[in-house]
Amino acid sequence: MTLRDFFQLCADNPIIIFAFFLLVPFTALLAGILGKGEGHITPWKYLYSTLLYLVCVPGIFAITLNIYMFLFERGGSVMDMNLYTQVLPILSMVATILLVRKNVSLELIPGFDKIGGLFMMIAAALLVMWVFDRTHIWMVTQMPFGYAICIFGGLLLAIRFGWSRVLGGSKPISQEVENTEDWFK
Repeated sequence: MTLRDFFQLCADNPIIIFAFFLLVPFTALLAGILGKGEGHITPWKYLYSTLLYLVCVPGIFAITLNIYMFLFERGGSVMDMNLYTQVLPILSMVATILLVRKNVSLELIPGFDKIGGLFMMIAAALLVMWVFDRTHIWMVTQMPFGYAICIFGGLLLAIRFGWSRVLGGSKPISQEVENTEDWFK
């Protein structure tokens, strides 16, 4: 099954996609009403984490797909966008994040910082691909070599930073610096 086949399957059965992307924000709304002020307590924060992952992964994919189609395909009209696979996931993601944020701070949601790192890693990889696509590699040799190295190094650092956020290491640098005296014990 290709991605085109999957999108065709979604277009053939839009009620499933529509129901899913409406059910998740509705569940967040219901959890916000039932667990008012208790969003930081264990059962609620794991429910919120699950809901956020259920909409953020397709939402980030939809954003990435839209950016890819705009930058690389160069032919798709906005009027030809599939609302169920390109717009609804983004709207559902935004609505769910806003509803969850009303009841609990997003820093207390387990794994939410990794979603931001995933988005940053995908954005940096897309930027690297776009630069290589636009420069046709031969243009890099016509610009000063120092500029090309700086640009490439900066993009690799952005990818590395996003990757480290996805895999762990979500402590702020200032907190790690404060704990250096523990290294020598």
